[in-house]
Amino acid sequence: MKPQLLKVSTGPAQSFSVRQDLVPHFNNKWHYHPEIELIHFKKGEGTQFVGDSIKQFKAGDIVLIGSQLPHYWRFDDSYFKEDAKKTTDVRVAHFCENFWGEQFLLLPENKLLKNVLEKAKRGIKINGKTKAVVADILERMLHSEGSERIILLMEALNAIANCNQVTVLASIGFRNNATLASDNERINAIYEYTLANFRNKIHLEDVAAIAYISPNSFCRYFKSHTQKTYSQFLIELKVGHACKLLIENKVIIKQLCYESGFNNFASFHKFFKQITGKSPLSYQKEFMYQS
Repeated sequence: MKPQLLKVSTGPAQSFSVRQDLVPHFNNKWHYHPEIELIHFKKGEGTQFVGDSIKQFKAGDIVLIGSQLPHYWRFDDSYFKEDAKKTTDVRVAHFCENFWGEQFLLLPENKLLKNVLEKAKRGIKINGKTKAVVADILERMLHSEGSERIILLMEALNAIANCNQVTVLASIGFRNNATLASDNERINAIYEYTLANFRNKIHLEDVAAIAYISPNSFCRYFKSHTQKTYSQFLIELKVGHACKLLIENKVIIKQLCYESGFNNFASFHKFFKQITGKSPLSYQKEFMYQS
């Protein structure tokens, strides 16, 4: 897609930024930036878009996003209601790959560090015990100053580099077509419309009208910018929602088929297994076991 270029600001005495966001709409758009991003969702959940990957995110998740990789975290609708009782709490660090000098990553001692930043170009989600370690370091970074901030950032990246429980997000063939981001509003409109309506039947004419282009042009436009068809994107979004419902364990499996926008259980089961590699029941049991 063609996301918006986001300018990340730092203080006059800082070479990289660390901040805490307590509102769900901060940078709530499809965007990218030259800085690498390390983000921890202490509170909050919703839909995560990283490159061509669509997944659900939840409290406790930690993700490392490489330079220029488009991404978007869309908190669930329940966070935007006037009487919303749910709160968000996000800690995020932004830093340039060479802020510590052009030769730093070329040092032999930093081979693992260089490798993890290379892997982050596709986005990586950190799993296992390393999550708690990195979350604690980010918390300390919020209140640190001077060289301690740099040391803590290196500790966090070193912990990730030595973690063998990571999930790579974007596909190996994903290409960022973000150099001319003039149609960012059109992409955001498509995203917002789809997120609001995926549980119902979406007609191609309606979503094309949102983008102000013809249905035929819309199909070509979406495929050329996302490397997937709109129908594939829609199915991934529905399956991601189904995964969230399975994890929450609030509805029976046959009911969540319709709650996720599928018309029948056979197609739901087929696409769920195609995307996750597991049946809905196996997915739920595996999550409950890991928890």
